[in-house]
Amino acid sequence: MFQLKNLALAVSSLFVLPGALAAQPVQKVKPPVSQAFIDLATFSGGAPMPGGGGGMMGGLFGAKNNDNSFGMTQAQSPGRWMDVTLLTRNNGKLKTATQSVPAGSRLAPVLNLLAPEQGPVEPIPDEITDTEPPKFEMPKGKMYLYWGCGAQVRKGQPLVIDLAKMDPTQFNKFFQNRGATTRVPRPAPGRPGWPNKNDARRLPEGASLIGEHAFAGDGVVDGFKFNIDAQHDLMPAVEAARNDEGAGVLFKWKPMQQATGWFVQAMGMRDPAKAESGDMEMVYWTSSELPDMGMGLVNYQPNGSVSKWQKEKVLLPAAATECMAPKEAVSAMSMSRVIAYGEELNMAYPPRPKDPKVTWEPQWDVKVRLKSVASLMPGMGAAMQAAMAGQEAPPEEKQATPSAGNTVKDAVTRGVVDSLVRGLFKR
Repeated sequence: MFQLKNLALAVSSLFVLPGALAAQPVQKVKPPVSQAFIDLATFSGGAPMPGGGGGMMGGLFGAKNNDNSFGMTQAQSPGRWMDVTLLTRNNGKLKTATQSVPAGSRLAPVLNLLAPEQGPVEPIPDEITDTEPPKFEMPKGKMYLYWGCGAQVRKGQPLVIDLAKMDPTQFNKFFQNRGATTRVPRPAPGRPGWPNKNDARRLPEGASLIGEHAFAGDGVVDGFKFNIDAQHDLMPAVEAARNDEGAGVLFKWKPMQQATGWFVQAMGMRDPAKAESGDMEMVYWTSSELPDMGMGLVNYQPNGSVSKWQKEKVLLPAAATECMAPKEAVSAMSMSRVIAYGEELNMAYPPRPKDPKVTWEPQWDVKVRLKSVASLMPGMGAAMQAAMAGQEAPPEEKQATPSAGNTVKDAVTRGVVDSLVRGLFKR
């Protein structure tokens, strides 16, 4: 009888448990009064895109030539860059503000934030959780996708798509393009940012953001102060190189303490002459163990997404230092990129209450994103690889003059970039 009674109680508890769990209170969360977004980016290797200082890539984000304008963290121009945006719900018409920075930044004591004057005042969203998926426009021709580290082409590869026979909906279903890059606010009327027309200083050589930062302005909450530690400082340049000798194309890079993961992407044309006639054959390869073109991955990614995709072997682990690709997938004319992800820093005050019954009403929060990307251009030789590592170029390459072969390579490079940026995708 005792056992039957215990069994009845156990069975009855199975029906009570879900209701008990459903009764748990959902914590109320109010949007922060003041918010700041800081993007840090390091680009190295290769050369500026055609046009200089980011070229076409930079133009898509408002960057001009080699100026330090907002958006250079997306422009791919070699150097270290920072974008800052500030907003406050206490003042939707905020025009100017300041960010106190540590002496190691070599920009101390403050950065002067400025809101653009044109356009209507934009409403401040209660939550900023949207992601920015890649947007595509369909070119003509065929696309080939290879993936995974190794010299041999794997069974079932490549995936091939004839763009003339598919619409954009089919295209997105055919190819995976993972990416969870958060769409953070840009400077707008009521949202001052840095750099701007009044303060366009570049980050000096050797600058560090380690130390205390503080925001101030009309309507910005008092005590908006926080510290950036070494793990979330500006990342060093990725020192990467490729070696086409041997059975495959070997990508190698030096370890980086701040890196939480790695990803490699290569893209090029099989026949540049066909591309000029509007019938291109694009070839993609990525280091992912699952099919992915990588268009959404060579950018900032949240910490949770990096961890998730590492478990799925889409991203390489933090300790990785190399990855080989089949020569069929990465030709001598292919451009490639190696990205080191940095740990995203999110801070808020006061901290979130552990008791779900207590409403969380943060006064301020700040998001700091980090990445470091190396671009390996077609025909990159020892001189370029040495420059990436901050070393002297070999003497025989210092005085080299452009050859007919180099001229062809430059033309191919420009053609690849133009097709990729203008014909294949727009952000």
